[in-house]
Amino acid sequence: MTDRQQNIIFTNLVGQALDTLIGEQPTKGGLFIISDENTTDNVVSPLLATAPLLKEHLTGEIVIPPGDIHKDIETLYNVWGSLSDEGATRNALIINIGGGMVTDLGGFAAATFKRGVRFINVPTTLLGAVDAAVGGKTGINIGNLKNEVGAFAPAEAVVISTVFFNTLDRRQLLSGFAEMVKHGFISGNETVNNLLNFDIDKIASDSFLDILADNVNVKRDIVFQDPTEKGLRKALNFGHTAGHAFETLSLERGTPVPHGYAVAWGMLTELALSHLCHQFPSDIIYRYASFLKENYGVPDISCDDYDRLISLMGHDKKNPIEGEINFTLLASPGKPMTDCIVPSEEIKGALDLTRDMLGI
Repeated sequence: MTDRQQNIIFTNLVGQALDTLIGEQPTKGGLFIISDENTTDNVVSPLLATAPLLKEHLTGEIVIPPGDIHKDIETLYNVWGSLSDEGATRNALIINIGGGMVTDLGGFAAATFKRGVRFINVPTTLLGAVDAAVGGKTGINIGNLKNEVGAFAPAEAVVISTVFFNTLDRRQLLSGFAEMVKHGFISGNETVNNLLNFDIDKIASDSFLDILADNVNVKRDIVFQDPTEKGLRKALNFGHTAGHAFETLSLERGTPVPHGYAVAWGMLTELALSHLCHQFPSDIIYRYASFLKENYGVPDISCDDYDRLISLMGHDKKNPIEGEINFTLLASPGKPMTDCIVPSEEIKGALDLTRDMLGI
């Protein structure tokens, strides 16, 4: 257990919050912003206009290509090189501004440069705010394998806001909302019901900030108790063993789907497994399936894909023993069960149920 919870600041006055943090932390080793090309144009320039201290002390901006395909060793190497060329020392401070790709890669760059420098995350997407930017997981992909190399390295602070969400399309908002639903399932039935009833068109509103804070704090509390995923934190993997397989299969086919969509579908498969293995209530599963069809559509899978999906699940880094596939399942909302080893035939049964409920 860590000695303190991660410092997460929920505010729509992002520039002011960053200036306060910079004022509290010496930046003699250099102050750097890492962002991608899209965020640089749409977010960083306007943000600097509201953060005079940040602008005054800024040493350099490191701009990386957008998209998860660039969350790789080549981009990471270029970030390391830029930090070195600009004279960053172990006392440097990095501010990662962007979606999950930026905070994952920027956090890993910070965790490894000079054996570790401080960093702050400013997520600009809903998915980044509820998932990647919080909790201290950093990493890069290898080929189509998500976050295959990484480190546990918590940010000094995370500044979460809804002000950037109005630049996101509905698909991006839904991708992040899926992770919120995941937090709901591991929290309890009331939270799940509230999220499944929520008007998604109100995500970019100021009033959503309080809902977002409550949801993110589910993850913060779990991470505080188990920062390096030895036990309780594994509950946050719900939906991800199957979800990562759906996501990787789509990448292999050249038709990538957003991470949150894959997790949303993965949760249905893992709810089906939860029903088969632990009698999770079927009425909640059918309600969730209806929510999925209405908002996320259906994955492009058939029974011919089962073996490949199971193979991808077996490659998931959460499996402690080769040949075993490890899931987080639920006995009921709010009652996660970690380290559930499930044989292939049961997984195929859950994939059958997934397709049946979604009408595939």
